[in-house]
Amino acid sequence: MQNIFSFNKSFIILKKELKHIFLSPIAYIFSAIFLAVSGIYFFSRFFIISQNDMRDYFSILPIILSLIIPPITMGLLSSEFSSGSYELISTQSVSTLEIIIGKFLSAVIFMLFALLPTIMYPITLLLLGRLDLGPVIGGYIGSVFLISALCSIGIFASSITKNQIIALIVALAIMIFLNVFLKLISLLFPSLTNVMDFISGDYHFNSIARGVLDFRDIIYFLSITTIFLYLSNIALENRK
Repeated sequence: MQNIFSFNKSFIILKKELKHIFLSPIAYIFSAIFLAVSGIYFFSRFFIISQNDMRDYFSILPIILSLIIPPITMGLLSSEFSSGSYELISTQSVSTLEIIIGKFLSAVIFMLFALLPTIMYPITLLLLGRLDLGPVIGGYIGSVFLISALCSIGIFASSITKNQIIALIVALAIMIFLNVFLKLISLLFPSLTNVMDFISGDYHFNSIARGVLDFRDIIYFLSITTIFLYLSNIALENRK
């Protein structure tokens, strides 16, 4: 009989995964790399061209997150497969969807913690001069949606293989495709711009980061998140 979804069970998995992630040196290494790269880029733009806004920072954020999130999510399910612990979990009264939601939320929460120190960037700009807060607020709201979508892709990649390196490569390929490759295609072939923008994560994120919340952009990220979590659930169901 199909288990009825229970968030309590997902919450138990969430706590377990958060404890594992926050004790993982790999997670801290890549979150430190994220802060170092984003910090160097932001402050170099600020001091070199005296740019008192965060447009350039948010424009590069999808690429940085596309490189950082795959190593964080690659082992969420694939490590369970290779160690055999997933079989133990799946025999208990926990549905595949509860497992996926718990692991997905753990990755999202960790990445939001990694993003939190970047609040010092707009604070610095406010202390040193005037700052248009609209695009800044939009950029951070968009970051939440972007992180959720990318973490769902990472979960999917981890759900289809027991090899963490393969999971890393698959997640990286999908994220680069959505946030970089489609943007390049629109630049090379202007006639395809409308189509590429429609499916490009980078386009929708930068639209939100301009400070104008368009429901089409929000629906895009919610759709990407839902699709990849659904595909992850199918992948786990097929393992039964």
